[in-house]
Amino acid sequence: MSTAWLFDSRALEYDSWYSRHRVTAENEARLVEYMTRGAPSPCMEIGVGSGFFAKRAGCRFGVDPSLEMLKIALERGIEVAAARGEALPVRSSALGSILVVVSICFMDDPERMMEEAYRALKPGGVMVVCIVPAESPLGRHYSALARMGHPYYSHAKFITVKGLVEMARRAGFKVDSIKATVTYMPWEEERPEEPREYTGREGFACIRLARG
Repeated sequence: MSTAWLFDSRALEYDSWYSRHRVTAENEARLVEYMTRGAPSPCMEIGVGSGFFAKRAGCRFGVDPSLEMLKIALERGIEVAAARGEALPVRSSALGSILVVVSICFMDDPERMMEEAYRALKPGGVMVVCIVPAESPLGRHYSALARMGHPYYSHAKFITVKGLVEMARRAGFKVDSIKATVTYMPWEEERPEEPREYTGREGFACIRLARG
C-alpha cells in the first residue's frame, strides 16, 4: 500500500527537518552532491519529496506519489509528476542519471523500481541510491522506533547496504562506489562531516551504480 497519504498529511512537517537539522542535512546533501558529480543529464529523482536533494544534485525532474510534497518541490524549481518509482512516466533510455534518497525504504516493490530505473536510463547512465543502512547504529535505532509506532519509521522497511547492492545487481547494475556520512546519533551534537568510505557505522550511505 502506498504511503503517499502519510507524506501528504505531514509534508510541511517533514520538510522542516532540513531547517531544524541544518548540519546533518548539509552533511547528507554534500554526500549526494559528491556521488552525483559528473553524472550525465538529464537527471530525475525518484521519490523526490520536497525537492531538497534534487535541487542540490542538479536534478531537473522528480516523481513522487505525494501531491503535497510535490507542491513544495515545484516551489524549489523542480519539474514534477505524480508517479511511483515502480512505474516511471518516461520512455526507455530517456534519462542520464537517477537519484533515490531514502525513499526506497517506503516503496511497495523496490525490486520493481530498480528494474524501472534500469529501463529508463541510457546505456552508461548512473543511479545513486542513498539509504539509512539497517545494519548501522542509526538504522537499528530507527528500527526500534518503528516497532514503537513512530509516524514515519513504522511504515519503512530498512535495508542493508549489502541487500541494496544485491538488489541492484539483480536488476543489471554494476556497483561503482559506496560512500557515507553521519557518524553521530540523534541525541548527540551534530557536526560537519565529509564523505567517507562506508564502514557500517555511518547512518547515511550512498551507492553509485552504473548501467551497462
